[in-house]
Amino acid sequence: MLIAAFVAVALASLPALMFIRNMPRFQRACSAADRLAEARGIPVSVLIPARNEEQSIGPALESILKTTHPQIEVIVMDDASEDKTAEIVHAYSASDSRVRLVGSKGLPEGWNGKQNACWQLASHARFDRLLFLDADVRLNDDAITRIVAEQNLRQSPLVSGFPYQETGTFAEKLLIPLMHYVLIGFLPIDQMRSSAQPGFAAGCGQLFLAMREPYMQVGGHSAIASSRHDGIQLPKAFRRAGFMSDIFDATDIARVRMYQSLSQVIRGLLKNATEGIANPKLIGPFTVLLIGGAVLPAVLLAAAIAYGASPWMWVLILAGCVLAWFPRIWAAKRFSQSFLGALLHPISVAWFVALQWLALGMKAFRIQTRWRGRL
Repeated sequence: MLIAAFVAVALASLPALMFIRNMPRFQRACSAADRLAEARGIPVSVLIPARNEEQSIGPALESILKTTHPQIEVIVMDDASEDKTAEIVHAYSASDSRVRLVGSKGLPEGWNGKQNACWQLASHARFDRLLFLDADVRLNDDAITRIVAEQNLRQSPLVSGFPYQETGTFAEKLLIPLMHYVLIGFLPIDQMRSSAQPGFAAGCGQLFLAMREPYMQVGGHSAIASSRHDGIQLPKAFRRAGFMSDIFDATDIARVRMYQSLSQVIRGLLKNATEGIANPKLIGPFTVLLIGGAVLPAVLLAAAIAYGASPWMWVLILAGCVLAWFPRIWAAKRFSQSFLGALLHPISVAWFVALQWLALGMKAFRIQTRWRGRL
């Protein structure tokens, strides 16, 4: 038990120290007056792939059209929707010339639906800044200007913002905030900014701003045609081509609710897990890091309460627990996440790791997760 306690403290220290290192670097989008003035002069094409989004596309367009950025166009691709998505967008385009509805040319063999839609959308864009948004993202009034200002500040051809993640169900509160825990707890942001190595690629597929010329040189979304995880794979494609990518905290300028139910949360996490942690090279080390650093301290605490422990054991166990919960509580405060989810952090991590192994097993047996009616 003593060795286990030392292991727990050591493994819990890694994300805790990385949070201390990363939090000052994971900044919100630029709001400096001179940068904003410069950004306002840059027109932006807002590109939204939409498949069966009749519940989301209207509010999405409302939020974009209310933004204060001087010159935007909003292009929505109806990707073979089976609902009223196209009708809703057409109504907006009839009343606001900034909105355009385009139809997909079809889904080629081997392509993922979203990547195909985004690649086609880029060809319709008139401007040189391409803002890719998921249909469930809602922007604040100054969001577009600040995103452009952030890209100018970072001088990065591709930047990605992590919106405020709205959560409703129990599963959402436990699992969705792990996005920030894994990102900030295990990615050295300073090294990401000093090196174009693909291994430092990170992003959120909900919100990307790309410069057209580098995007086209890279091949844009066609470079990741079969991927379901553009959040990692698009920055990786840029980095493979020698371009930098960057990330920022978009909590105060954008919000999104990805999933609405337990089944959606599970399918959403399974569908692209094998392009992240759930691959043979990463799943073993990450299982040790996550279970050892987040679950083991809680297990040892429960054992000490049930069976007793020496004073020194109590010191180690409590130190491990403080280190384990510290990042999740800090993230809950900083990103307005659920404190219930933070309190149940060990359960969240155990559930998350189990889903990674399930995804890897499903891939081994060639079982694919359906998403929006497609494999």
